[in-house]
Amino acid sequence: MMNDEPGRSLKIVHVFRAPLGGLFRHVADLTREQAARGHKVGIIADSSTGGARADEVLNELAPALALGVARMPMHRQAHPGDALAFARIVRRLNEIDPDVVHGHGAKGGAYARLPARFGNRRPVRAYTPHGGSFNYRPGTRTHAVYMAVERALAPATDLLLFESAYIGARYAEFVGPSPALARVIVNGVSAAELEPVPPADDAADLLYVGELRSAKGIDTLIDALPLVQRASGVTPSLVLVGSGPDEAMLTAHAARLGLQDRVRFAGAMPARAAFRLGRALVVPSRAESLPYVVLEAAGARIPMVATDVGGIPEIFGPCAPSLIACDKPELLAYAIARMITRPDSERRAEADRLAAFVGEKFTLPNMAEGVLAGYREALARKQQSTAATDRPAAAAGRTRGI
Repeated sequence: MMNDEPGRSLKIVHVFRAPLGGLFRHVADLTREQAARGHKVGIIADSSTGGARADEVLNELAPALALGVARMPMHRQAHPGDALAFARIVRRLNEIDPDVVHGHGAKGGAYARLPARFGNRRPVRAYTPHGGSFNYRPGTRTHAVYMAVERALAPATDLLLFESAYIGARYAEFVGPSPALARVIVNGVSAAELEPVPPADDAADLLYVGELRSAKGIDTLIDALPLVQRASGVTPSLVLVGSGPDEAMLTAHAARLGLQDRVRFAGAMPARAAFRLGRALVVPSRAESLPYVVLEAAGARIPMVATDVGGIPEIFGPCAPSLIACDKPELLAYAIARMITRPDSERRAEADRLAAFVGEKFTLPNMAEGVLAGYREALARKQQSTAATDRPAAAAGRTRGI
């Protein structure tokens, strides 16, 4: 009997690959909120990524995780080792016998939905893409392969939880109709994250916070800095907070442009600590789903220059007309020059307006309750389907005298 009644404790396991970035933040928030509501929660994640910060967060979560943390090697791309990882995941889930297996990201979503029977029940298979497969450019071979995989896994999916309307629309366009329940449950921030974060006295002019990889468009930001100088007479200083595979390339790129004295790499740190290092945040992304750093910066009332990609317009709401196209250094330079030369009163007014919108729509309790409501609806639906399937079999048994 599955625990689908309101108020009953559920056994929930979150499966994902890399304990990094917004996906990890989302899972950590969900596990805390679900455990606080009396549910038994566990995590299965990669053991080879995340570093000390992932270890720190998982250690903090551990006392609340009744179903524990299991880590094992998981590869980002398709790999022969995927079969071994899947076997280990199935073994772990058989031990837990969960009500819900919630996969996050392309790899976690695949592991959570590949055919297998876990324990004595058939759990709800939930999937949140977090961009993942849907951030690849349509028309490329990589995009075609990932969409084929998504279509193959669709029949094994009970619940689709999209973190932005943008990703929901991409799924509908490139995967097509699904038998699963589909809900858009936007990411949320806590009340504490709606408190302003003032810049430090020695803060840089500009700040970037996030992973250091191509999809984030950081090379475009570095290219824009000399152009800002031409537009405003000042070459702004920039602090880059985060880690990732492109750090060495970006460091060399800044040096080639003679910007090594204006660009500083500060390493990874919590977003609210990072916000003190700059007077305006630049989000030059080429692809996003619903980035937490934009939500957090909005709550902290950090002035922003951001690109019009993915779910960012959903976060900006009434301020969305200020967003710019990606991959255009000249346009980015113009927007930065305009931002840093605007009167402080105008910057503060726009930041307050955005913070009010985010504080109303993107809340942590709304996110947690929305996800749990999706689980329960999918559980009830699955139980009804199972009962409908079992009735003809039972009737046939009685007819045969079984």
